[in-house]
Amino acid sequence: MLPLSLYIHLPWCVKKCPYCDFNSFTASPDAPRSRYLDAVIEDLKRQSTDVADRPLHTVFIGGGTPSFFSPEEIGSLLAAVRRNYRLEPDIEITMEANPSSVESGDPAGYRDAGVNRLSIGAQSFNDGHLKTLGRLHDVADIERSFRDARSAGFDNINVDVMYALPNQALDEAMSDLDAAFALEPDHISWYQLTLEPNTVFYARPPEGLPDDDAMWEFQCEGQARLSAAGFQQYEVSAYAQPGRECRHNLNYWRFGDYLAVGAGAHGKLSIDGEPYRYSRPANPTAYILGVEDSAGLDRRVIAETDRLFEFALMALRLVDGFSAEEFESALGLPRQRLIDALRSPLQSGLVEQAAHDRWRPTELGRRFLNDLQSGFLPGD
Repeated sequence: MLPLSLYIHLPWCVKKCPYCDFNSFTASPDAPRSRYLDAVIEDLKRQSTDVADRPLHTVFIGGGTPSFFSPEEIGSLLAAVRRNYRLEPDIEITMEANPSSVESGDPAGYRDAGVNRLSIGAQSFNDGHLKTLGRLHDVADIERSFRDARSAGFDNINVDVMYALPNQALDEAMSDLDAAFALEPDHISWYQLTLEPNTVFYARPPEGLPDDDAMWEFQCEGQARLSAAGFQQYEVSAYAQPGRECRHNLNYWRFGDYLAVGAGAHGKLSIDGEPYRYSRPANPTAYILGVEDSAGLDRRVIAETDRLFEFALMALRLVDGFSAEEFESALGLPRQRLIDALRSPLQSGLVEQAAHDRWRPTELGRRFLNDLQSGFLPGD
């Protein structure tokens, strides 16, 4: 049986950042927060019937800015989870939080509500770069929020750090990592700024973006520094102290099952051996009305021709790769389909055999990951 996770989406932010392509909205004074939470709780209840007594392995509350919601509101959501689902004894419950004082509640309140892993969106430890990114916090806010979270009892904290920022020098990017190390987090998500469609930065690219060679230098130098500090890379942009990998994200990358509630949330569930995907309406009001009108989930079975690509899209992000057994269990396809698909990337040096019936991307494959993944598209 595949592990089961739950994703809860809270879509509002105080301000939408110019690089953000997530399904998020600037909160107006009349945002229907209470009605939205009621809809999410009802959605949680209805979807629980789809999984019988399968226990939840992880919960992830993302956004938007979940910490924009009060500890009491988060507590009501997690209470609904506990009412309607069976939880693993060691369940991981993550919540994203921004360091700005206008976007964060009391960490002790979130801890009391049941959150046991916090992901803090620092992005940079340079006030000038934070301003360019449109962030509402400064470096002092990051240090304060991290310190408060530790004091509240959080012993599992991730810090998001972004590199290849406009007019960012290599030494500034490395200084950001050093500042993150000084906080002694358990996990660092270190990822490149990319200009995603439907963002302000995509429509009006900022000046001073590094070229491809500079970005590769940032990546290599940063990876070496993260390794020296004891952070093991286990995914393209994820680095953890031993035993502190994000179990929720690992379930995504291993093609596990996950329920999804909230505006724009996407879920994947295996039913009678067939993997299905579904999504919820992206607009918060449309989502609320859909739940209130008892609209059912619009599930679609993942066609066999698409399963291999979707698996590769996720599993090839993992440094340790995947096994034939994991492939068969997740997709319900014979391993020969995988072996046939791996012939070309093996020959081109993008993938290597790590052990018997186990494969992983090479350093070259990780550098040209998009090219590697696209080779698994149907018809290729």
